[in-house]
Amino acid sequence: MRILSANANAEIWPVGSSKTIPSKLTHLLFLSSSSSSSQMVALSSPSVSHSPMAHPCNLASLSLPGFSSLSLKPPAFTNGPKKLHGFGLIRASVAVEQQAGKTKVALLRIGTRGSPLALAQAHETRDKLMASHPELAEDGAIQIVVIKTTGDKILSQPLADIGGKGLFTKEIDDALINGDIDIAVHSMKDVPTYLPEKTILPCNLPREDVRDAFISLRAGSLAELPAGSVVGTASLRRKSQLLNRYPSLEVLENFRGNVQTRLKKLNKGVVQATLLALAGLRRLNMTENVTSILSIDEMLPAVAQGAIGIACRSDDDKMAEYLASLNHEETRLAVVCERAFLETLDGSCRTPIAGYASRDEDGNCIFKGLVASPDGTRVLETSRRGSYAIDDMIAMGKDAGKELLSRAGPGFFDS
Repeated sequence: MRILSANANAEIWPVGSSKTIPSKLTHLLFLSSSSSSSQMVALSSPSVSHSPMAHPCNLASLSLPGFSSLSLKPPAFTNGPKKLHGFGLIRASVAVEQQAGKTKVALLRIGTRGSPLALAQAHETRDKLMASHPELAEDGAIQIVVIKTTGDKILSQPLADIGGKGLFTKEIDDALINGDIDIAVHSMKDVPTYLPEKTILPCNLPREDVRDAFISLRAGSLAELPAGSVVGTASLRRKSQLLNRYPSLEVLENFRGNVQTRLKKLNKGVVQATLLALAGLRRLNMTENVTSILSIDEMLPAVAQGAIGIACRSDDDKMAEYLASLNHEETRLAVVCERAFLETLDGSCRTPIAGYASRDEDGNCIFKGLVASPDGTRVLETSRRGSYAIDDMIAMGKDAGKELLSRAGPGFFDS
């Protein structure tokens, strides 16, 4: 992947927005969607110092040689009684800064997917690193490298049909192993239970709210949706739990795309409701779109939902030291417990599994786990309670997984 330069203070606008270019902006960064390969391009705007006025530029009309045309019109959120709002600006240090033809080499390169949510998570990681380490707060010390993954490239098929594990991490892991980046920022629920050789994942940032959000223009909750209403989701976990409680509803399975794409589909009436992770909406500052929040009892979250994980190479002591300063141990232990449960069940994208570990008022760990048949006709649940310590929490996760495997029996997930 070839990374072109962009200013360290660049502003990134996702496809789907329109913007007036301010006079002080020196570079614009876009991602091409015309190829399966990872491509980035930086466009330099004229340096303007003689006028305090912004220079208007219709981004919707921009096209670049060798790149697909970019549709940058604002979302047409006009249907229904409620307006759903799009994502605003992300500021990030991106790629290599060039000044007067001289390349300034960064001290740390962050690898990430290119969705607005992934960039927000990379931005959060960058800010925490800068706040903790003065040398990383220098201009150009941290770069953000956008990498397109298999899960980003193939949107026409359900996740379960295009390969189980690592759909949103493999290409980023490869870049890490090859030395193209120094750390990798992941949504932990996308990370397989095994890690690639030569990598470690020693850091989890403080966990966001783990619950799922219900979003609809027609009803205030799942219970209020009329029979036959279509709910869009790409998650078998959500589908199975939803149909178990509300069998009169229908589910559109391949409801994929980033948050903004799903909200557009909802506004166009493709579905009557959708479910999204509240954590992502919070990180995108888009909680105004939430109709209601589902309780843990109504919709048990995905393993590691709401947690950000940061990986580095196993032989890179400097990066491991940086990441140790950011690690939130309570989150890390909860994620370890949940992933032990998932690993025991050998979960994949074809397996409806949910798990959540939390600390109670006495400081102990409470773990809740669930497996379901894909059609939601059978849901098996279990729980554990023990000390909030890594060995005990791993044992709880594994034991809960073994119990549900035994109870499910052969062929359970084939229904």
